[in-house]
Amino acid sequence: MIDLHTHTFFSDGELGPAELVRRAAVAGYRALAITDHADQSNIKSMIERLRPVVGELGAANGLILLAGAELTHVPPKMIADVVKLARDTGAQIVTVHGETIVEPVIEGTNRAAIEAGVDILAHPGLITPEEVQLAAEKGVFLEVTTRKGHSLTNGHVVKLALKYGARLVINNDAHAPGDLLSFGMARKVALGAGMTSAQFDEAQANSLELVKRGEDAA
Repeated sequence: MIDLHTHTFFSDGELGPAELVRRAAVAGYRALAITDHADQSNIKSMIERLRPVVGELGAANGLILLAGAELTHVPPKMIADVVKLARDTGAQIVTVHGETIVEPVIEGTNRAAIEAGVDILAHPGLITPEEVQLAAEKGVFLEVTTRKGHSLTNGHVVKLALKYGARLVINNDAHAPGDLLSFGMARKVALGAGMTSAQFDEAQANSLELVKRGEDAA
């Protein structure tokens, strides 16, 4: 299992980075990205804090660990600049907190994130066909999430992604130990959203591609 969307107590997660990584390793994860919530006020300090430790922390636990961020409730007009700042500071995975139906995300966030070329658009809610087509063109991965609330629109996201050729990844959006689902349970969530077993395997391969891309950015 690969999870490219997790949180520590540096935002709203329950665990510190070391414990999150250890628990993921024991659960059989092969790669993990720490993507705490960020905006223009904290993105630089957050990435600078993570980058020096991810290599050693991951190696000590036998998995690949990446330093990332989830840009959260950033106004759409500011997203491109914050994405650039994240990458310039050394973020290996950049996600944006998409227009989930269970939070008051500003309309236009999905499109701004795609246009900015983020790696993953997290829980994009009722994303439009035009936005999905743009994600396919831009190479932005759309997230199928196992997280409660956000997962309510998984079926919609999968249906449009398969229709228009956008690539999918499966993440837990983990905030607590119990959120680190097993490979088998993640697969069931994907199948429940309308994916086939082959499409689930392809989503895992997509995640691995992003991991390798993140390693190359190190």
